Amino acid sequence: MAGMYIWERPDWPNFTYNSDVIAQRVAEVAREQGRLYGRLSSFEQATQDRAAVEVLTADVVKTSAIEGELLDVASVRSSVARRLGVDIGATDPSDRRVDGVVEMILDATRDYASPLTAERLFGWHAGLFPTGYSGISRITVAGWRRDETGPMEVVSGAYGHQKVHFQAPPADRLEAETAAFLAWLDADTPEPGLVKAGLAHLWFVTLHPFDDGNGRIARAIGDLALSRAEHTHHRFYSLSAQIQRDPKNYYAILERTQRGGLDVTDWLTWFLDTVAAAVDTAHAIVDKTTAKAEFWRTWRSVALSPRQTAMINRLLDGFNGKLTTKKWAVITKTSQDSALRDINELVALGLLRRSTEGGRSTSYELVSNANSASESGSTG
Repeated sequence: MAGMYIWERPDWPNFTYNSDVIAQRVAEVAREQGRLYGRLSSFEQATQDRAAVEVLTADVVKTSAIEGELLDVASVRSSVARRLGVDIGATDPSDRRVDGVVEMILDATRDYASPLTAERLFGWHAGLFPTGYSGISRITVAGWRRDETGPMEVVSGAYGHQKVHFQAPPADRLEAETAAFLAWLDADTPEPGLVKAGLAHLWFVTLHPFDDGNGRIARAIGDLALSRAEHTHHRFYSLSAQIQRDPKNYYAILERTQRGGLDVTDWLTWFLDTVAAAVDTAHAIVDKTTAKAEFWRTWRSVALSPRQTAMINRLLDGFNGKLTTKKWAVITKTSQDSALRDINELVALGLLRRSTEGGRSTSYELVSNANSASESGSTG
């Protein structure tokens, strides 16, 4: 049995785990989930909606980043907000690549109660690869892989420095294997919902049934299972964002599990720990969202241009570096004269002030509340 992958074992896919160890951890994670949702329930609906936009934006961006694909955060946020019907002020355009990931994750979480079928998975896959290509390579889209160039190997790392973590089952087994997985996923099974989510992620990523996109789809399936466990289509924490914070650990536990037996206690412990960390991180997102909502409540009577609103939202979301007239002009695609007028208007209104930090160029920062606005004065 040494050297076998878990899918090669005669008892595959009969996963086992130490129920005493896992039950305790499930209870702890469920308690933290309850604390987060309890906190959110005290907020008005608009604040909850904005928090959902931020979490889903992180989910989309980070699930792609794990695979080495970098998406524009503002574009993703706009795509998410449009589909959720949440007004976030001015929006950025998005492309089919962004929209495909957003649509997959929203379908997984908003329509979690519907059966997950092969056709639904094919729709997700087609959304991820609208051109039929992964990079410069043509792939089978909306269909199981065929292994025409050899066995499917699961790798990580940059091209030329990739590490093989395990080999997936051969293509001729996929139709039966995926049918068994989907039947189990939609069946009423005895394990706790959190455990089922962890097993679903592991089982699907083991099968790796597509030419590409398997990791993103596996994480979407995990989100669907978590939504089922929580009986809510709202996502207020991001498992993908948490995985992306330590991808080496993710691939390490995945490799150990693939080369081990069918006792997956270690995998489930890692999964539950990751969910717990994601929930903990979500509290910071909630803090940021409530601060943003409070900012706009403070300044709701001030009339701003769409360009000014968009830039302030960028600052509230976390602006890298210092805000200068030149950066404003580049981001808003306007002249430096227009950028300076925009900024001076905001300084005069009390929404921006000159930064006290030194530097070669004048930089600006947000005024956080009305009290600070009165202190900043109205000089421009």
